[in-house]
Amino acid sequence: MNKDELLKDYQEVFGESGKDVFFSPGRINVIGEHTDYNGGHVFPAAISLGVYGVYGPRDEKKVRLYSGNVDGEIVEFDLDDDSVEKDKRFWTNYFKGMITYLRQREDGEKINHGFNLYIKADLPSGSGLSSSAAIEMLMGMILKDEFDLDVDRLTLARLGQKTENEFVGLNSGIMDQFACIISKKDSAIFLDCNTMEYEYKPLKLGDYEIIIMSTNKEHTLAASAYNDRVSECHKALEKLQTKLDIKALGELDDSTFDEYSYLINDETELKRARHAVSENGRTIRATKAMEDNDLEKLGRLIDASHISLHYDYEVTGKELDTLAEAAWKQDGVLGARMIGGGFGGSAIAIVKKNEAENFKKNVGKIYRDAIGYDASFYDAEIVDGTKRI
Repeated sequence: MNKDELLKDYQEVFGESGKDVFFSPGRINVIGEHTDYNGGHVFPAAISLGVYGVYGPRDEKKVRLYSGNVDGEIVEFDLDDDSVEKDKRFWTNYFKGMITYLRQREDGEKINHGFNLYIKADLPSGSGLSSSAAIEMLMGMILKDEFDLDVDRLTLARLGQKTENEFVGLNSGIMDQFACIISKKDSAIFLDCNTMEYEYKPLKLGDYEIIIMSTNKEHTLAASAYNDRVSECHKALEKLQTKLDIKALGELDDSTFDEYSYLINDETELKRARHAVSENGRTIRATKAMEDNDLEKLGRLIDASHISLHYDYEVTGKELDTLAEAAWKQDGVLGARMIGGGFGGSAIAIVKKNEAENFKKNVGKIYRDAIGYDASFYDAEIVDGTKRI
């Protein structure tokens, strides 16, 4: 989006000039799904689709938000208001949570006046590309910069996760916020969610590119199904801990899990834990395969990730399965899988560049014939994390 156009939009809404413009990217995850809250590895990267924000200070303590993507009026609340919004104003909770938790910090008294904020996203809402985390990191970076807060990016990511967990009520891990704010251009992040140790790995795909495929079916991550998966994994972990000295499923390899899986004695919990352990192993092997330039192995592991998410974690659904299975049949495709929480949202495919247009056309037709409406396709550029522009 054009910075001048965003400033113009701000002026039209608030009747004054905006001060600064910020951008917070969405993210894809090459591999490592539903492993973050299980203490495993992930391999995400920030993308050029995201959320823009134009900030302008106010003299009093009112915060006024306006979304260029939502038809409606300016949403206004007091800086001291830490109540959870419901219904149509629910989207403001991602802002309110960050404001609330940053004001609770030692230097939080610096946030002593309100502001206007115009936001506009080219990241589809509910697409599984982490629009909520992008919003949280946008708000965090704006408050850090505009109020001169002594807070680092990792802390902002943790506060974003706290916003999801405690303010919004979604028991998610830290991957989304971490990827949105820590990412580096043309690289993915190999992150151990158990230790928070990470490395930047160049995304070296040669003649291939990553194509995002959106189902255009909005997933509601705050629905009980996502939190159920977290609970089922936790129950499996507690049973394994009766014999194993572990704090997270991500500490186990496949062979150790196999030896002790008899402890779980519940079919659903066994499948959920098996995915968490096997997906962690796939992520480690896939990252090594990319470093070794073994792109075919990377693709096979990406396909295997989708199969595990389908059969063991049961979070794919007809729309995501249709996209992945259609992608697997196309020329020039290394691998494809769902990304994000599931139950709708998006998938990715690694496709030969000279086959990209045919791929979109063919997969799009298969999807439309099977589902009854169109999927959307995006070419992913890998960008830096949240910043002022």
